[in-house]
Amino acid sequence: MNRSTVSRWSAAFGRAAIVALFVLITAMNGVTISDGRYLVPVTASAVVCAVALLVPRLRWPVGPFLVTAATAWWGWLTLMLLAIVMFDLAVDRRTKAAVGCAGVALTANLLGLPASRIWAEQRYVAALFVLLFAFVAGLWLGGRRRLMQALSADVEHLRVEAQLREEAARVMERSRIAAEMHDVLAHRLSLIALHTGVLVTRSDTLPAPVAERLGLLRTASAEALADLRDVLGALHEPHTTPVPAALTPAVRDVQELVDEARAAGQRVGMTTQGHPEQAPTTHRLAVYRIVQEALTNARKHADGALVTVHVDYRPPTTLVEVTNTAGTPGEGGSVDSGYGLIGLRERVSALGGHLDAGPAGAGAWRLAARIPHPVGIEQNGPRT
Repeated sequence: MNRSTVSRWSAAFGRAAIVALFVLITAMNGVTISDGRYLVPVTASAVVCAVALLVPRLRWPVGPFLVTAATAWWGWLTLMLLAIVMFDLAVDRRTKAAVGCAGVALTANLLGLPASRIWAEQRYVAALFVLLFAFVAGLWLGGRRRLMQALSADVEHLRVEAQLREEAARVMERSRIAAEMHDVLAHRLSLIALHTGVLVTRSDTLPAPVAERLGLLRTASAEALADLRDVLGALHEPHTTPVPAALTPAVRDVQELVDEARAAGQRVGMTTQGHPEQAPTTHRLAVYRIVQEALTNARKHADGALVTVHVDYRPPTTLVEVTNTAGTPGEGGSVDSGYGLIGLRERVSALGGHLDAGPAGAGAWRLAARIPHPVGIEQNGPRT
């Protein structure tokens, strides 16, 4: 049983207890008038009204009608039940119905039972106070409930929107990976096609089977390039500007990225172990994106801080760690969507690795990834 169910049951039990208490008070008051002469009819009327108020299907409009009729005759004996009706109608924003029920009951009571008439002995002052208090309390509770429902709806909307944005960030990162791998594969297939084309032009000096195989290889590489272009065109998002080749990480190195940050005035220290060629291309692309995101975040959130970059390309695991000390928020530091880290985590997870991002003490921040090399990558010397 969840919390909402428990809350509903508690509210229903509390309402039943209050209605039962008011019925008991009505019956006890019935004993005090005319020497208990009207005890049975008063109690019966109160019980019928209570059933109408407790059964959800009868709560509107049967309940208000029965309670109004009973109060019109019995007067102050059933006034508390009328207060419940006023409260319920105010909660449901049926203000006109609430005012109408109170007006009809009080007006018709001028012709009601004289012994319990509200207008006798100035009982109307207390009656008006009770009804007005119930009405105002109902308006307040109804407004609070609607406010809470609106806030809950807004929270749910924001939660769904955040999920959609996270998914969009993941999809965008997958598309970026596909585009980057297209650049890498297209470059290598172009080299294969180029070299095989050169060899085909000299096929007269080669054995016939070799020349035939070279021709097939050249044709296959050209077809693979065409297929790559078709796939990239099918996956390309409309209304987006393609990234210039000079800016793609497939043709750039992390050292160039660090040099650009230093030239822009950022304090960056970098240590590298191994050579980029020791890691798969997908790992090098991931390292580039991680360092790029870390440097951007440092400029936004810790301007003037010292950034330390450590990269290790050697098998069996590509390691990258970027830390920065505390600094002052830079331009755009107040805007923090977090979707860049979501994309990085998606990229690293797709490679079977793990990404850590979080505080490193004293206002510092650390972004680190560990990406295992595929089986078959040879180790070029032990790690230190």
